Amino acid sequence: MAARNDGLWDLLLRRESHGTLHHWEENGFGHLPWSEVVADAHGMALALRAAGVRPGTRVATVLTNSAHTVRGLLAIWLAGGAVASFPLPARGQAPEEYGHQLSVLSERLDPAALLVDERLRPLVPEGLAAQLPVLTWTSLYRDGRIDPEPPGTEDTAFIQYSSGSTSLPKGCELSVRAISTQLHMLRQMSDGRPGQETIASWLPLSHDMGVFGTMLHAWAFDHDFVLSTPERFGMAPRTWFRDMSEFGATMTAGTNTALHLATRAQGRGVLPKPLRLKVFVVGAERVDWGTLNAAAETFRSSGLTPEAFMPAYGMAEATLAIASTPLGERPSVRGFDEAALLDGRVVEVPEDAPGATRLVSNGPPLPGVLVRTDRPGQVSELLVATPSLATGYHGDPQRTAERFRDGELRTGDVGFVHDGEVFFVGRADDLISVGGRNIYTGEIESAIEDTGPVRKGCSALVEVPGTPVSRLVLLLEPARRSDDFHSIADRAARVALEKAGIALSECVFVERGHLPRTPSGKIQRFRCRNLLGRDENRLKTIARVWLD
Repeated sequence: MAARNDGLWDLLLRRESHGTLHHWEENGFGHLPWSEVVADAHGMALALRAAGVRPGTRVATVLTNSAHTVRGLLAIWLAGGAVASFPLPARGQAPEEYGHQLSVLSERLDPAALLVDERLRPLVPEGLAAQLPVLTWTSLYRDGRIDPEPPGTEDTAFIQYSSGSTSLPKGCELSVRAISTQLHMLRQMSDGRPGQETIASWLPLSHDMGVFGTMLHAWAFDHDFVLSTPERFGMAPRTWFRDMSEFGATMTAGTNTALHLATRAQGRGVLPKPLRLKVFVVGAERVDWGTLNAAAETFRSSGLTPEAFMPAYGMAEATLAIASTPLGERPSVRGFDEAALLDGRVVEVPEDAPGATRLVSNGPPLPGVLVRTDRPGQVSELLVATPSLATGYHGDPQRTAERFRDGELRTGDVGFVHDGEVFFVGRADDLISVGGRNIYTGEIESAIEDTGPVRKGCSALVEVPGTPVSRLVLLLEPARRSDDFHSIADRAARVALEKAGIALSECVFVERGHLPRTPSGKIQRFRCRNLLGRDENRLKTIARVWLD
C-alpha cells in the first residue's frame, strides 16, 4: 500500500488493536474485535472488486447500524471505492417516495454498485436495479485478503448525503485528509486515551454524527464501541443510558430531543451500574437548557455530572464538529433580549429579565477553526473555515459555488459569536418573514411546548404559500388524544401573538410519532409543508383547528 501522510488508513488498519465492536443484534449484543472487522473486510473487498469496484469508482450505500455495514464500509475503501452514504428512509416516508429518492441520487452519483441491507432491498425500484448491481452486505463475505488501494490523501473517500430535513439530500464530498483531520480534532476535543475509552451510540451510521463522531472515532483510536440502533432507541429510549451503564461508556453523543426522550423514559428508574461518562456531546439541533438540567437531575444519582455535557455545533460540510463546550466545563447559558434578536441585534440581559430568551452556548470554535457571521456582531448567517471542510457538493457545481467561497463555508445556519463562543439560533430554512420581520420558528415552537399538553420537540411552524397571502400553520403532536384541541390551539395562537406578534391560521394535530422526521430525529419541515392538504392520511391528522 502506498505511503499516506494523513494516517487514516494506518489508524483503521493497525496491526495491533485491543478495542471491540459491541453490536446490537435481534436479542442482544454481539462482540467483534476491531482486528476481526479488518480481516472480514478484506474478504468482502474481494467480492467488491469482482463486482467492478476499483480505485476512482463510487459505491452507493445505505449505512444501517449493523456489524455487516461496519465491515463493508472498510471493504469499499480497501477495494479503492469512495463511499456514498444515502439517507435511511425517513419516518412517514412512503416506500415509493424513498425509492424515487434512491433513483434520483443514484442518477447523479453514477455508482459502480448499490449496497443495502436485506430488509431494504425491496425498496429499491426495479428500474434502478436494472441499471446497476444491487448487493446486500451479507452477500459479500469471502475468505482471503486483498492488496489494498484505498483513496489517496486528496481523493474523495466519503460522500455524506444530508438527512433531507429541509430539502432534497445533498452530497458533501469529503477527502481522506478532511476525515483524518476531523478524527484527530475529535480526539483532541474529547482527550481520548487509546484502548481506554468506550463510546456508546444509537445514532444512525448514515448520519455524520453517527459515522464520524462515534463509530470511526472509536475505531481510529482503538476504543470499545457499543453500537445500538435508531429503531431500538425509538422503541425504548431508556436503552441508551442502560447500555452506557452496562458497558461503562465514557463517551456518547446525541440530539437534544433524544436526550429529552431518554430522560423522560427513565423516570425514577435505577440504572444497573454507575455511569462513567466524561463526554456527552449534544448537537445536531438547538440545545435546550431545561433538557440539560432535567437530564442532570434524573441521572445525578447514577453518577452523571453537568460537566459531562458538551453542547456542540457542527455540520456535514465540515465533516462534523465546528465548535464545542470545552471538556470538563459546565455548559454555559446566557440571556438575550428577544426583541433585539428578532431584529438581528445581540443584546445580553439577565436570564430572568422581562423579554429575555435563554440560549445555550455551543462553545468556542475548535482549534484551527474560524467562525464568523455574515454581518459582524449581529444575528446572521454563520460562516466557517475549517481544515476538515468538504470540497463541495457532488454533482452540484452551482450549489457548491454558492456555499463554498474562498475556503469558507456559508452554512445556511443563523446565529452569532459572542465573547468568543458560538450561539446557534436556527437554520435559515427555519426563518420566516412576516410583515418585514424575521421570525425564528424554533423560538415560537419551544414557547408553545412549554405551555402545556404538547409533546416536547413535536411541533413545527411552517409557512404555506397561498393566494393572496401565505398562511402560518402549526403542526403538533398532543400529549393525549383526549385533550381539548380547541383550547390548545387558542393557547398556541396566544403565545405566537405575544411572543412574536404573528397570527396563526391553523393548528393541525397529528398522531403521536407521525410528524415527518429524519432518522436522527429532526423534523422535516419541507415534507410537513408538502403533505399539508395533499396527503393527510400520511400525516395521520386527528384534528384541524382554524384560527382565522
